Amino acid sequence: MQYRPFGKHHFNSSEIGFGAWAIGGSWGAQSDADSLATLHTALDCGVNFIDTAAGYGDGRSERLIGQVLRERAAAGKKEAILVATKTPPADGIWPPSPYCRAEDRYSEKYLRANVATRLANLGTNKLDLLQLHTWTRAWNRNPTPFKVLRQLQREGLLGLVGVSTPEFDQNSVIDLMRGGWVDSVQVIYNIFDQEPAAELLEIAMECGVGIIVRVAFDEGALTGKFTPETKFAPDDFRAKYFEGDRMARAVAHAEAARADLAGTGYTLAQAALKFVLAHPAVSTVIPGMRTVAQAAANCGVSDLPAMPPALLEKLRTHNWRRSVWYGGK
Repeated sequence: MQYRPFGKHHFNSSEIGFGAWAIGGSWGAQSDADSLATLHTALDCGVNFIDTAAGYGDGRSERLIGQVLRERAAAGKKEAILVATKTPPADGIWPPSPYCRAEDRYSEKYLRANVATRLANLGTNKLDLLQLHTWTRAWNRNPTPFKVLRQLQREGLLGLVGVSTPEFDQNSVIDLMRGGWVDSVQVIYNIFDQEPAAELLEIAMECGVGIIVRVAFDEGALTGKFTPETKFAPDDFRAKYFEGDRMARAVAHAEAARADLAGTGYTLAQAALKFVLAHPAVSTVIPGMRTVAQAAANCGVSDLPAMPPALLEKLRTHNWRRSVWYGGK
């Protein structure tokens, strides 16, 4: 496993982090035994960054992570593992609309109560990194929620403070980076969605902000495992993400990218991770892991040779401007 600076902060993050949504639920049946074994395997492979959230199984993911860390500590393992979790806005539309008020969706009372729950689930007295789970640029001129989080940081309840970008307006967090409100940003960046490379990633480097990349596999399409006929259970997040003709279209784009990998030695999944890691702003990429085999395969990508510039340029041609993917074509 290779490690990188987490922005300007005193932590070197594993290039491959652990994305813990699926062990909480919403991605098909998942036993706690499999989740615990997968977490242990990833940490044994050198992972020292875990990303979770309140909404991942209503705290289930957090509780499993806390259990694994306690088990490893009891076994005498001395590890510096950064656990990042997320607080969602109070009930309302997602992402927040331009008319939502920050003091309604992320009030101080709400944030304090939510942080207390995160601490209890993880079994700790301080969160390593707390991220707001979404944002709207309507709040940029007076980012009250981050004023509250900085106060909680001063009180010793939080280590670092971050934000996870809203899917359709990721650049809305640029002002937060420039204003010094965030220590990290979690962003969607992959072979299909390359917009962050236009500005966001460069500004993160300028500001010393750690970059956590999610959706590197485009919710599985860039693993190469899907076919146009792939279906998911109704309660699986991917059933909505790939509804209608989206699966067939995603597979067609993924196969076009795979064709450009012929003779390179990379599988599509390996190339998807290496493409993300080729940008120097990226601190860690957090693919979801549900099995021991997935953990070993994903972690192994870190030690593969860096992607050659010519192949990187070729994969950049697969930038896919899907516009509003969730709401239409």
